[in-house]
Amino acid sequence: MNIKQLHHQFLQSIIKEKRLVRIYQALIFITFFSLWEIASRFSWIDPLIFSSPTKVASLFIEKINDGSLLSNIGVTLFETVLGFVLGTLAGTLLAATLWWFPFFSKIADPYLVILNAMPKVALGPILIVALGPGFTSIIAMGAIISVIITTIVVYTSFKEVDYNYLKVLQTFGATKRQSFQEAILPSSMPVIISTLKVNVGLSWVGVIVGEFLVSAKGLGYMIIYGFQVFNFTLVMLSLLMIALFATIMYQLVEMLERKLIKR
Repeated sequence: MNIKQLHHQFLQSIIKEKRLVRIYQALIFITFFSLWEIASRFSWIDPLIFSSPTKVASLFIEKINDGSLLSNIGVTLFETVLGFVLGTLAGTLLAATLWWFPFFSKIADPYLVILNAMPKVALGPILIVALGPGFTSIIAMGAIISVIITTIVVYTSFKEVDYNYLKVLQTFGATKRQSFQEAILPSSMPVIISTLKVNVGLSWVGVIVGEFLVSAKGLGYMIIYGFQVFNFTLVMLSLLMIALFATIMYQLVEMLERKLIKR
């Protein structure tokens, strides 16, 4: 068997594995919603609290027709994406600053640990008072919840780049800026991408908590409103929308990762 045939077999095995993964994922998805529907219909679970897929689907169609669902999704998506981008950029820039100024990083290190340990959602009321009860405070929640962890993880990655590689660049006359562009940043790109994946979930958490506290629109508002009027089908619909769009954001980050790896 030649190399070409072995390569073909290897590709076929990868394709087969991907198909199996998709099949099992689909089976888990179908099984979950089927069991949920059956359990609700036969009252194995409380249908008032846990609702059912058919009720959620019916409410979904109703909310799509009156335009309220798309409006609320649009608000939350805008806040989440902006908070996600700002948190990741701010964290990466802060990590670059710490790498650039080692003395400053030594001063900031204990404060980063303290800020990372602090529950960010507890800052919600302070942000609302400081920035006002609007989009700004909610976006700030989405950004703040991810900025510190991004800074710590990315800065750690910057420090772990092979020192000998940097020495070689300096030997050939590379400046600190060139060393950062040619060695530090490219070497840390996998970590930055992994941080993006984590930040997807964190940004959703921050924005939804912000909407719990102050918003009059958005998926977080729909959840709170559903609890207030005891409409748990609305709560379930909102949670499923959050899961769907968080998954889409995660998949987009994975697409970005694949493109960067090819380059």
